[in-house]
Amino acid sequence: MTHAATKPSQARQLEPPRFENGKALLIAGLRSDYTPESMNDLPVQWQRLVPHLGKIPGQIGRTAYGVSWCPENSPAISYLCGVEVSDFSSLPLEFTIVSIPAQRYAVFSHRGHVSRIRETIEAIGSKWFPESVQEPARRSGEAPDFFERYTEQFDPRTGMGGMEIWIPVKC
Repeated sequence: MTHAATKPSQARQLEPPRFENGKALLIAGLRSDYTPESMNDLPVQWQRLVPHLGKIPGQIGRTAYGVSWCPENSPAISYLCGVEVSDFSSLPLEFTIVSIPAQRYAVFSHRGHVSRIRETIEAIGSKWFPESVQEPARRSGEAPDFFERYTEQFDPRTGMGGMEIWIPVKC
């Protein structure tokens, strides 16, 4: 038996999701595009956002969001790191905005280090969806494919705690 065969898969480490009817969200932040080769640069985008946190006009709470758009048949992604806002007026010029519609979500906790969140996202797509009765909701307009939610329990110094992945599912 090879080592790879004995290694537990990330999918087995997924906790069962909870299901939530998510409210509509207005998210404002910094958006960039990534290829598989540039994906490791994503933390720099978060570092650029940090000086703005708590000072963003209309910011609601301290929860941060990582919003992802995944073009069909492409390994590239478009990613926005930001916060919920009450409206889109008076934002810094370099900020991008997205309106996320109210919809039903499968919500997965990520208990590992933030640098491994992609493994959880990949396990949801490659293992959980095929083995569940759920289907991803069809994306409409500029709505994202999914988002990461970093609660007040997330500690940016350690990269641990308070991380969730919200995947839109059909009702």
